[in-house]
Amino acid sequence: MKISINVASYKRPFVKTKNYIKDINVYVAGEEFDKYKKTNPEVEIIACPSGVQGNIARVRNYILKNEFSKGVDVVTMIDDDLKGIYYWRKNIANLVEGIYLKGMIEKYSILCKDLGAYLWGINLNKDRQIYKEYCPFKTKAYIGAPFMNFLKGNNCLFDERLPLKEDYDMTLQQLNKNRVVLRVQNYYYDTIQCKQKGGCAAIRNREKEKQQFDILQNKWGKSIVRDGSESKQNHRNKKKKNFDINPILRIPISGV
Repeated sequence: MKISINVASYKRPFVKTKNYIKDINVYVAGEEFDKYKKTNPEVEIIACPSGVQGNIARVRNYILKNEFSKGVDVVTMIDDDLKGIYYWRKNIANLVEGIYLKGMIEKYSILCKDLGAYLWGINLNKDRQIYKEYCPFKTKAYIGAPFMNFLKGNNCLFDERLPLKEDYDMTLQQLNKNRVVLRVQNYYYDTIQCKQKGGCAAIRNREKEKQQFDILQNKWGKSIVRDGSESKQNHRNKKKKNFDINPILRIPISGV
């Protein structure tokens, strides 16, 4: 199985992910190519055509089209600040060593294909309580952008109106079209999300997040896309809390 692991990076010339795995393609803006190449000589730097960078959804679409055109079977996308992929075993968090990452991707890509899905991912954070031993896989759960795997035959593209909510929309697109995605529950990613300059942080603020949420909710409906702050209210406190930038998805199809 031919697998390519890809990173979209913007205004972060030192790619922290290379400390974890070096067999990656780093997609950057053309004007930043020389700076990235000088700072990261050990990884493959690819300059996006003019007009692609500046919108992460557009960059992701370019990566999908470019990598699948090379004949790969799986296009993996990871963040440029990925510290590592970990898995739970006997209440102990274990690192998937970078040299074994492609083997792990191949294993679950085969399972994903057997399920009839074209997108799979892993748990969103390292909270031990999220991993439930009796439910090792989910088939209609949100797949987060820090670690997404697309199989050959995928025909869903990112909605370029949603550069801050593109992974939520992609999950819904896949479920609407294919009725299934795969989330492997005992693995999780560790990133620095939202805590550094560059990348999506260059455009992220509460007003932009709310505008993006409204587009996503108008596209899929209020019964499917909900404000996460509503589910966090204490039943004794009827006053609505501040807007939560992470929406809650309620998927009205069968599955786990």
